[in-house]
Amino acid sequence: MSDLSPFFRKMTGAVVLGVNPPVHDFTFFDLWAKPLGLLFLLGFLRRQGNRVYLADCIFEGRTGELSFGRNAVKKTEIPKPACLASIPRRYRRFGLGEEDFRVLLGRFPAPDFILVTSMMTYWYDGVFSCIDTLRQVFPGVPVILGGVYARLCPEHAKLSGADMIQTEPMDLDFSLPATDLYRGLRYGVLATTFGCPFRCEYCASRLLEPTYRRRDPALVTEDAARQLSSGEVRDLAFYDDALLAGKERHLFPLLETLNERYPGIGLHTPNGLHVREIDDGCAEMLKKSGFQTLRLSFESSDPEMQHRGSDKTSDEEYLAALAALRKAGFSDRQLETYILAGVPGQSVRSVERSIRFVLEHGGKPRIAEFSPVPGTPSFEEAAVSLPALRDEPLLSNKTAYSAYLAGTMSPGELQVLKDMAKAGMAG
Repeated sequence: MSDLSPFFRKMTGAVVLGVNPPVHDFTFFDLWAKPLGLLFLLGFLRRQGNRVYLADCIFEGRTGELSFGRNAVKKTEIPKPACLASIPRRYRRFGLGEEDFRVLLGRFPAPDFILVTSMMTYWYDGVFSCIDTLRQVFPGVPVILGGVYARLCPEHAKLSGADMIQTEPMDLDFSLPATDLYRGLRYGVLATTFGCPFRCEYCASRLLEPTYRRRDPALVTEDAARQLSSGEVRDLAFYDDALLAGKERHLFPLLETLNERYPGIGLHTPNGLHVREIDDGCAEMLKKSGFQTLRLSFESSDPEMQHRGSDKTSDEEYLAALAALRKAGFSDRQLETYILAGVPGQSVRSVERSIRFVLEHGGKPRIAEFSPVPGTPSFEEAAVSLPALRDEPLLSNKTAYSAYLAGTMSPGELQVLKDMAKAGMAG
């Protein structure tokens, strides 16, 4: 285990290239996805007197515009890894292809250090490919690997070819991210907090950020202002795991400021909101502030599953939140409700009941396929029946795990659940 914070504090006068790798997976969708941790680190290093650059293979691989500032992303079919060969789905590289990546790298000055980030543990194949290319284009330049995969799978990450690996929470002044390194970005990303106050059995938030803490409100406001000042950005996505916790003192003043300075911007919550926090006053504030899409973290109507999710919601609280949001003027098409599927010990019948519950009350369910996250209780439970999970992160792939590898449900059963939810989404 290693914490490179002291190393980064001493770094000055260097040319630093940050890289967001391509994604190798069955599916990928731009749900306002940006490497915020890498951007915070690049912002810190720039304030230390370094010259920083960014090569984002996903952003640079965009092929068209989608709603709310998002983009369609280039996809190229590639061979499936051996352990996923039996999955009857096409496997793709999302983002820049190999040659286009090399062309992009040729636009930057020779770096003194290269920082590669990582997200999903089962996306490591794209990370490895990226590092291999960087080695060829910039031979001898130290490569430092960080991010979610590196943190959660530190031993496996040693196979990446990186010279150094950041595996601990960083103790650095992450005040403002270097989001200005993008050109042509049509949406901004914002985090008002780090970590989460809950301890859900299937989530790694507390492993990645052991201490739940709020960012200085003045810095959050400056962060938002910097991203919106270009005039190109008209949408902001909040990355918080618990956006509404302490909302009256923390979020609401920020929203008032944004509403006053930047009327007409669209706000979004790709992470699920805790419905317990949504009353009439909260719903009115969200509507007044310009939220265009809200995702509600309901997850299950099964009491046992609700308990495994830190008892952060109940059927009654979900219905109260839905009623408050409708009363405030949100349309059903603006509201989606996350329903978990494939968690160890969760029956297909339980997922079906949850979907029907949401549909019966006019909600729009969206299936969130379970992926075992190393270090969580749910991962340990999953590894009992599939021990190979401990050595091969690719087996945690959300498309492959529940329906094809773990046997928690059949592919047909999962498709029935998706069709049931999709019919409600289209209604």
